[in-house]
Amino acid sequence: MKIRNSLKSAKTRDKNCVVVRRKGRVFVINKRNPRYKVRQG
Repeated sequence: MKIRNSLKSAKTRDKNCVVVRRKGRVFVINKRNPRYKVRQG
């Protein structure tokens, strides 16, 4: 999982990417292709 300042580019990489907030952190998760997982904060 990568840690990034901005998730805007990570969100648009694949159409299955979803932005989720958990415990004050912002994640991009992708069920189909888990290598797109990204975290911010």
